[in-house]
Amino acid sequence: MTSAETDFWGDLVSGTTTQQPDPVMAEIGRGMELGQRGERDAARRVFAGVWDRLGADGDPFHICALAHSMADVQDDPREELVWDLRALEAADLVSDERARLAGVASPVAAFYPSLHLNLGDVYRRLGDLDRARDHLARGQDAVGALGDDGYGQLIKGGLDRLAERLSAPGPPLA
Repeated sequence: MTSAETDFWGDLVSGTTTQQPDPVMAEIGRGMELGQRGERDAARRVFAGVWDRLGADGDPFHICALAHSMADVQDDPREELVWDLRALEAADLVSDERARLAGVASPVAAFYPSLHLNLGDVYRRLGDLDRARDHLARGQDAVGALGDDGYGQLIKGGLDRLAERLSAPGPPLA
């Protein structure tokens, strides 16, 4: 998820679910809104506060959402990578039942195309093209879990653009 994109986390924190409001997701949503308005430092402070409360052993669903969002507001791609990897690791621990309880209609498998897109893009920007291609392939393999909706098209388009950038000659573009 780039800073210009919104995804399924945005729906969760904007109140479009039928579930009881989740205060952690609401706080993450506040940080996302700040980031989308260009207030990256403020967003990082909000996310850091949530991270301080959650810690590495917190609810994997919350950690996945937080890390996925925190990566988007990093100025240093190495820091972005840390958060993207943390999001992927947490996603591996989220069950479909936990996601359903949070109001996510799709299976956890639908998280992976976006997570791998982000990892492929940050590895590309860091010049690690082999890892970038690996995550591109993993993201492309996972697109079947996406719906044929705006979010699904957004992520599929992002994977297509990443593939184009990785096939272009010359140094990686920022």
